[in-house]
Amino acid sequence: MERSSSVDMHKSLDDRPVADVVLGIYGCNAVLAAHRLKLFPLLAAGPRALPDVCAALGINPRPAQAILSATAGLGFVRFADGSYSLTPLSEKYLLETSPTYMGSWWDIVIDNVSDAFSYDPIERAIRTDAQQVFQGEHLFRTLAEQAEAARAFTRTMHSISMAPALAWPDAIDLSGCQRMLDVGGGSGAHSIGAVTRWPQLRAVVYDLPPVCEVATEFIAKHSLKDRIETQPGDMFGDPFPEADLHLYSDVFTMLVWSVDGEQYSGRELSGMLADAGFRSIETKPAFGYHSIVTAIKPAAADG
Repeated sequence: MERSSSVDMHKSLDDRPVADVVLGIYGCNAVLAAHRLKLFPLLAAGPRALPDVCAALGINPRPAQAILSATAGLGFVRFADGSYSLTPLSEKYLLETSPTYMGSWWDIVIDNVSDAFSYDPIERAIRTDAQQVFQGEHLFRTLAEQAEAARAFTRTMHSISMAPALAWPDAIDLSGCQRMLDVGGGSGAHSIGAVTRWPQLRAVVYDLPPVCEVATEFIAKHSLKDRIETQPGDMFGDPFPEADLHLYSDVFTMLVWSVDGEQYSGRELSGMLADAGFRSIETKPAFGYHSIVTAIKPAAADG
Protein backbone atom coordinates (compact mmCIF):
# COMPACT_ATOMS: atom_id res chain seq x y z
CA MET A 1 0.00 0.00 0.00
CA GLU A 2 2.78 2.41 0.80
CA ARG A 3 4.48 1.71 -2.51
CA SER A 4 1.25 2.33 -4.45
CA SER A 5 0.60 5.55 -2.56
CA SER A 6 4.13 6.75 -3.32
CA VAL A 7 3.71 5.99 -7.02
CA ASP A 8 0.37 7.82 -7.17
CA MET A 9 1.89 10.89 -5.50
CA HIS A 10 4.79 10.81 -7.96
CA LYS A 11 2.36 10.81 -10.89
CA SER A 12 0.29 13.68 -9.49
CA LEU A 13 3.28 15.94 -8.79
CA ASP A 14 4.99 16.64 -12.11
CA ASP A 15 8.28 18.52 -12.38
CA ARG A 16 7.12 21.65 -14.20
CA PRO A 17 7.39 24.07 -11.24
CA VAL A 18 10.99 22.99 -10.69
CA ALA A 19 11.86 23.15 -14.39
CA ASP A 20 10.20 26.56 -14.72
CA VAL A 21 12.74 28.09 -12.34
CA VAL A 22 15.46 27.47 -14.94
CA LEU A 23 13.33 27.74 -18.06
CA GLY A 24 12.04 31.09 -16.86
CA ILE A 25 15.60 32.45 -16.93
CA TYR A 26 15.99 31.43 -20.57
CA GLY A 27 12.61 32.83 -21.49
CA CYS A 28 13.30 36.11 -19.71
CA ASN A 29 16.60 36.65 -21.49
CA ALA A 30 15.14 35.70 -24.88
CA VAL A 31 12.35 38.27 -24.49
CA LEU A 32 14.78 40.95 -23.27
CA ALA A 33 16.95 40.24 -26.32
CA ALA A 34 13.88 40.65 -28.55
CA HIS A 35 13.24 44.00 -26.88
CA ARG A 36 16.81 45.18 -27.30
CA LEU A 37 16.77 44.09 -30.98
CA LYS A 38 13.55 46.13 -31.41
CA LEU A 39 11.38 43.21 -32.48
CA PHE A 40 8.23 44.81 -31.10
CA PRO A 41 8.38 48.11 -33.01
CA LEU A 42 9.24 46.08 -36.10
CA LEU A 43 6.04 44.05 -35.79
CA ALA A 44 4.05 47.17 -34.92
CA ALA A 45 4.46 48.21 -38.55
CA GLY A 46 2.63 45.05 -39.65
CA PRO A 47 2.85 41.24 -39.69
CA ARG A 48 6.20 39.81 -40.75
CA ALA A 49 7.22 36.35 -41.96
CA LEU A 50 10.33 34.74 -40.48
CA PRO A 51 12.65 35.74 -43.40
CA ASP A 52 11.48 39.36 -43.05
CA VAL A 53 12.21 39.35 -39.32
CA CYS A 54 15.67 37.91 -39.95
CA ALA A 55 16.48 40.53 -42.57
CA ALA A 56 15.22 43.44 -40.47
CA LEU A 57 16.99 42.38 -37.26
CA GLY A 58 20.15 41.11 -38.95
CA ILE A 59 20.03 37.65 -37.37
CA ASN A 60 19.83 34.07 -38.67
CA PRO A 61 16.63 31.98 -38.75
CA ARG A 62 17.48 29.71 -35.80
CA PRO A 63 17.93 32.49 -33.17
CA ALA A 64 15.09 34.47 -34.74
CA GLN A 65 12.81 31.48 -34.31
CA ALA A 66 13.95 31.14 -30.69
CA ILE A 67 13.05 34.69 -29.68
CA LEU A 68 9.81 34.60 -31.66
CA SER A 69 8.79 31.36 -29.94
CA ALA A 70 9.64 32.78 -26.51
CA THR A 71 7.72 36.00 -27.10
CA ALA A 72 4.76 34.09 -28.54
CA GLY A 73 4.75 31.67 -25.60
CA LEU A 74 4.51 34.60 -23.17
CA GLY A 75 1.70 36.27 -25.09
CA PHE A 76 3.63 39.18 -26.63
CA VAL A 77 3.53 37.93 -30.23
CA ARG A 78 1.03 35.84 -32.20
CA PHE A 79 1.67 33.57 -35.19
CA ALA A 80 -0.98 33.14 -37.89
CA ASP A 81 -0.96 32.48 -41.63
CA GLY A 82 2.82 32.22 -41.72
CA SER A 83 3.46 35.64 -40.14
CA TYR A 84 4.17 37.12 -36.72
CA SER A 85 2.32 40.12 -35.31
CA LEU A 86 1.90 41.95 -32.01
CA THR A 87 -0.76 41.12 -29.45
CA PRO A 88 -2.76 43.84 -27.64
CA LEU A 89 -0.52 43.17 -24.61
CA SER A 90 2.58 44.28 -26.53
CA GLU A 91 0.80 47.20 -28.12
CA LYS A 92 -0.14 48.50 -24.67
CA TYR A 93 3.14 47.93 -22.82
CA LEU A 94 6.01 47.47 -25.28
CA LEU A 95 5.66 50.33 -27.77
CA GLU A 96 7.17 53.70 -26.89
CA THR A 97 4.15 55.47 -28.36
CA SER A 98 1.92 53.98 -25.64
CA PRO A 99 1.35 56.00 -22.43
CA THR A 100 1.79 52.75 -20.47
CA TYR A 101 5.09 51.75 -22.13
CA MET A 102 7.16 49.52 -19.80
CA GLY A 103 10.23 49.01 -21.98
CA SER A 104 12.30 51.43 -19.91
CA TRP A 105 12.06 48.98 -17.02
CA TRP A 106 13.44 46.24 -19.25
CA ASP A 107 16.25 48.58 -20.34
CA ILE A 108 17.45 49.11 -16.77
CA VAL A 109 17.30 45.35 -16.19
CA ILE A 110 19.54 44.78 -19.21
CA ASP A 111 21.92 47.58 -18.30
CA ASN A 112 22.32 46.38 -14.68
CA VAL A 113 22.17 42.63 -15.19
CA SER A 114 25.61 41.96 -13.69
CA ASP A 115 24.90 44.09 -10.58
CA ALA A 116 21.31 43.21 -9.83
CA PHE A 117 19.78 40.50 -11.99
CA SER A 118 22.31 37.66 -12.15
CA TYR A 119 22.62 35.00 -9.46
CA ASP A 120 25.73 36.29 -7.62
CA PRO A 121 24.40 39.71 -6.50
CA ILE A 122 21.15 38.14 -5.32
CA GLU A 123 23.04 35.65 -3.15
CA ARG A 124 25.36 38.41 -1.85
CA ALA A 125 22.38 40.61 -0.98
CA ILE A 126 20.78 37.75 0.95
CA ARG A 127 23.95 36.75 2.79
CA THR A 128 25.20 40.25 3.60
CA ASP A 129 21.95 42.27 3.70
CA ALA A 130 23.83 44.81 1.57
CA GLN A 131 22.84 46.77 -1.51
CA GLN A 132 24.42 45.51 -4.74
CA VAL A 133 23.91 48.36 -7.21
CA PHE A 134 25.16 51.97 -7.22
CA GLN A 135 28.49 50.74 -5.79
CA GLY A 136 26.78 50.05 -2.48
CA GLU A 137 25.88 53.69 -1.92
CA HIS A 138 22.44 54.58 -0.56
CA LEU A 139 20.10 54.66 -3.54
CA PHE A 140 18.54 58.06 -2.90
CA ARG A 141 21.72 59.76 -1.72
CA THR A 142 23.50 58.61 -4.86
CA LEU A 143 20.69 59.82 -7.07
CA ALA A 144 20.73 63.20 -5.36
CA GLU A 145 24.42 63.50 -6.24
CA GLN A 146 24.11 62.11 -9.77
CA ALA A 147 21.42 64.06 -11.57
CA GLU A 148 21.52 62.05 -14.78
CA ALA A 149 21.19 58.77 -12.87
CA ALA A 150 18.22 60.25 -11.05
CA ARG A 151 16.55 61.18 -14.32
CA ALA A 152 17.14 57.73 -15.84
CA PHE A 153 15.87 55.97 -12.72
CA THR A 154 12.79 58.20 -12.61
CA ARG A 155 11.91 57.43 -16.23
CA THR A 156 12.25 53.73 -15.45
CA MET A 157 9.93 54.00 -12.47
CA HIS A 158 7.46 55.87 -14.68
CA SER A 159 7.56 52.89 -17.03
CA ILE A 160 6.55 50.61 -14.15
CA SER A 161 4.04 52.97 -12.57
CA MET A 162 1.85 54.42 -15.30
CA ALA A 163 -0.49 51.46 -15.85
CA PRO A 164 -1.36 50.96 -12.14
CA ALA A 165 -1.50 54.75 -11.71
CA LEU A 166 -4.38 54.88 -14.18
CA ALA A 167 -6.21 52.08 -12.35
CA TRP A 168 -5.94 52.51 -8.56
CA PRO A 169 -7.85 55.84 -8.40
CA ASP A 170 -10.96 53.88 -9.43
CA ALA A 171 -10.56 51.57 -6.41
CA ILE A 172 -11.01 54.26 -3.73
CA ASP A 173 -13.18 57.31 -3.16
CA LEU A 174 -11.16 60.54 -3.24
CA SER A 175 -14.14 62.86 -3.71
CA GLY A 176 -13.56 64.44 -0.29
CA CYS A 177 -9.87 65.19 -0.88
CA GLN A 178 -8.51 68.43 -2.28
CA ARG A 179 -4.69 68.29 -2.24
CA MET A 180 -2.61 65.12 -2.57
CA LEU A 181 1.05 64.98 -1.55
CA ASP A 182 2.81 62.38 -3.70
CA VAL A 183 5.70 61.54 -1.35
CA GLY A 184 8.80 60.43 -3.25
CA GLY A 185 6.52 60.88 -6.24
CA GLY A 186 9.11 60.32 -8.96
CA SER A 187 7.76 61.02 -12.42
CA GLY A 188 4.36 62.08 -11.10
CA ALA A 189 2.64 59.06 -12.66
CA HIS A 190 0.38 58.51 -9.67
CA SER A 191 -0.48 62.19 -9.41
CA ILE A 192 -1.38 62.14 -13.11
CA GLY A 193 -3.64 59.15 -12.60
CA ALA A 194 -5.29 60.56 -9.48
CA VAL A 195 -6.13 64.04 -10.78
CA THR A 196 -7.28 62.63 -14.11
CA ARG A 197 -9.84 60.46 -12.29
CA TRP A 198 -10.87 63.01 -9.63
CA PRO A 199 -11.47 66.47 -11.15
CA GLN A 200 -11.54 68.39 -7.84
CA LEU A 201 -8.12 67.07 -6.82
CA ARG A 202 -4.79 68.89 -7.03
CA ALA A 203 -1.42 67.21 -6.41
CA VAL A 204 2.14 67.98 -5.36
CA VAL A 205 5.00 65.74 -6.46
CA TYR A 206 7.55 65.87 -3.64
CA ASP A 207 10.98 64.50 -4.54
CA LEU A 208 14.64 65.37 -5.15
CA PRO A 209 15.36 68.31 -7.50
CA PRO A 210 16.50 66.32 -10.59
CA VAL A 211 13.53 63.98 -10.16
CA CYS A 212 11.15 66.95 -10.07
CA GLU A 213 12.62 68.10 -13.39
CA VAL A 214 11.59 64.82 -14.99
CA ALA A 215 8.17 64.97 -13.32
CA THR A 216 7.61 68.42 -14.80
CA GLU A 217 8.17 66.97 -18.28
CA PHE A 218 5.60 64.20 -17.79
CA ILE A 219 3.10 66.59 -16.19
CA ALA A 220 3.40 68.92 -19.18
CA LYS A 221 3.04 66.01 -21.59
CA HIS A 222 -0.32 65.22 -19.98
CA SER A 223 -1.36 68.92 -20.01
CA LEU A 224 -1.77 68.97 -16.22
CA LYS A 225 0.54 71.84 -15.19
CA ASP A 226 -2.45 73.72 -13.76
CA ARG A 227 -3.34 70.83 -11.43
CA ILE A 228 -0.02 69.20 -10.50
CA GLU A 229 3.00 71.04 -9.13
CA THR A 230 6.41 69.81 -8.05
CA GLN A 231 8.25 70.69 -4.87
CA PRO A 232 11.88 69.64 -4.41
CA GLY A 233 12.75 68.20 -1.03
CA ASP A 234 14.18 65.28 0.91
CA MET A 235 11.36 63.07 2.15
CA PHE A 236 13.66 61.64 4.83
CA GLY A 237 14.51 64.96 6.47
CA ASP A 238 12.57 67.97 5.17
CA PRO A 239 9.12 69.07 6.37
CA PHE A 240 6.24 67.97 4.15
CA PRO A 241 4.07 70.49 2.26
CA GLU A 242 0.48 70.83 3.44
CA ALA A 243 -1.99 68.29 2.07
CA ASP A 244 -5.08 66.37 3.16
CA LEU A 245 -4.01 63.19 1.34
CA HIS A 246 -0.60 61.48 1.33
CA LEU A 247 0.41 58.84 -1.20
CA TYR A 248 3.43 56.53 -0.97
CA SER A 249 4.16 54.26 -3.93
CA ASP A 250 7.30 52.17 -4.54
CA VAL A 251 8.90 53.74 -1.47
CA PHE A 252 9.04 50.77 0.96
CA THR A 253 10.88 48.30 -1.36
CA MET A 254 14.11 47.04 -2.95
CA LEU A 255 16.48 44.51 -1.29
CA VAL A 256 19.12 44.54 -4.05
CA TRP A 257 18.70 48.21 -5.00
CA SER A 258 18.90 49.95 -1.63
CA VAL A 259 20.47 49.53 1.79
CA ASP A 260 17.23 49.66 3.76
CA GLY A 261 14.36 48.86 1.40
CA GLU A 262 11.96 46.04 2.23
CA GLN A 263 8.79 44.62 0.71
CA TYR A 264 5.80 44.70 3.06
CA SER A 265 2.50 42.86 2.80
CA GLY A 266 -0.83 44.61 3.12
CA ARG A 267 -1.22 43.06 6.57
CA GLU A 268 2.16 44.40 7.71
CA LEU A 269 1.43 47.90 6.43
CA SER A 270 -1.98 47.80 8.07
CA GLY A 271 -0.34 46.91 11.38
CA MET A 272 2.10 49.80 11.09
CA LEU A 273 -0.73 52.21 10.33
CA ALA A 274 -2.77 50.97 13.27
CA ASP A 275 0.23 51.37 15.60
CA ALA A 276 0.62 54.95 14.35
CA GLY A 277 -2.98 55.78 15.22
CA PHE A 278 -4.67 55.46 11.84
CA ARG A 279 -8.18 54.03 11.49
CA SER A 280 -10.49 52.73 8.73
CA ILE A 281 -7.59 50.70 7.35
CA GLU A 282 -8.33 48.73 4.17
CA THR A 283 -6.36 46.79 1.55
CA LYS A 284 -7.92 46.69 -1.92
CA PRO A 285 -6.83 45.12 -5.21
CA ALA A 286 -5.83 47.81 -7.68
CA PHE A 287 -4.21 46.49 -10.87
CA GLY A 288 -2.21 43.39 -11.80
CA TYR A 289 0.12 42.57 -8.90
CA HIS A 290 -0.67 45.90 -7.23
CA SER A 291 -2.92 46.57 -4.24
CA ILE A 292 -3.51 49.78 -2.32
CA VAL A 293 -3.63 50.20 1.46
CA THR A 294 -5.74 53.14 2.68
CA ALA A 295 -6.16 54.62 6.13
CA ILE A 296 -7.40 57.78 7.84
CA LYS A 297 -5.48 59.66 10.51
CA PRO A 298 -7.89 61.21 13.04
CA ALA A 299 -7.49 64.91 13.60
CA ALA A 300 -5.55 65.82 16.71
CA ALA A 301 -7.77 66.83 19.64
CA ASP A 302 -7.73 70.54 20.53
CA GLY A 303 -5.89 71.52 23.67
